[in-house]
Amino acid sequence: MSTIRVLVLGDVSSPHLAVLKKPGEGVTVDIGMDDDFVRAKAPEAEVILSALFSGEPFKLAMQHARAVKWTHTLSAGVEHLLTPEFVASPVPLTNARGVYKKSLAEFALLGVLYFAKEAPTMRRNQMAGKWEKFVSGEAYKGTLGVVGYGEIGQASARLAHAIGMRVLAVRRRVEKSGAGDGIADAVYPTERMHEMLAQCDYVVVAAPGTPETRGMMSDGEFAAMKQGSVVINVGRGTVIDEKALIRALQSGHLRGAALDVFEKEPLPEGHPFYSMENVLVSPHCADQTVDWLDQSVAFFVRNFEHYRRGEPLENVVDKEASY
Repeated sequence: MSTIRVLVLGDVSSPHLAVLKKPGEGVTVDIGMDDDFVRAKAPEAEVILSALFSGEPFKLAMQHARAVKWTHTLSAGVEHLLTPEFVASPVPLTNARGVYKKSLAEFALLGVLYFAKEAPTMRRNQMAGKWEKFVSGEAYKGTLGVVGYGEIGQASARLAHAIGMRVLAVRRRVEKSGAGDGIADAVYPTERMHEMLAQCDYVVVAAPGTPETRGMMSDGEFAAMKQGSVVINVGRGTVIDEKALIRALQSGHLRGAALDVFEKEPLPEGHPFYSMENVLVSPHCADQTVDWLDQSVAFFVRNFEHYRRGEPLENVVDKEASY
């Protein structure tokens, strides 16, 4: 049996990569990230794993790869890897889609409860040493809309459904899911998104970052939303037009926003979101739990077993669609 050579693009000292150092019989694993190492190891690699959240080492590896048959990334997002040459190549790419869905769904639910239960008011009064009662809302009576009803969107919908919320969703490929999943009351095609937005008290944005989704949530979409509704973004920062969101928040049309991703990261110093009381800012770490990287490596190992047995791979990316 021939040896499977795996090139892991990452820091060899990273604890989450330790499990890959003892690959077992018939497999060799090389772990590194500097340019000379990548150039030396890429030509013979049959499998390339990007364990970094930067695309440059991967792009360099693919320039020199001659025997590669499968690539994988520990991230869910793949846009940083998709050069025109790689997209055109027959080499499959798989990703960590769904690995982090539960923690991101928890952040989405936090966004709902943060505003429903007036958490900003509680904290403000506490810091002022003020004992002042107030009226709060009841999240279970509200409607949650999900823009992008994939793994993360569905996980967010399940939590909302569990507390009694009505759930609506928008998905480009409606045929992949619908009211029959027992969670969403209705799933709309993208062209009917405004119809859905008008019914929602909270909107979770969980769409992938693609040329088609860039800026898809802008002035028209925010205007279509209910007065006093809330936006929660756990997808990609580029999906929301931040200037339009700021206008909708400052005008009072939208009540608030809970954001884990942004158009530019890190969020620049002095950005309006930092000082807006009706915005909850998470520095793109809602999915970074204690063992998040271990979870992602474990998924790669599972997929690797599929590969070596000649079975279909999980999470094959449509490189043309960017997800």
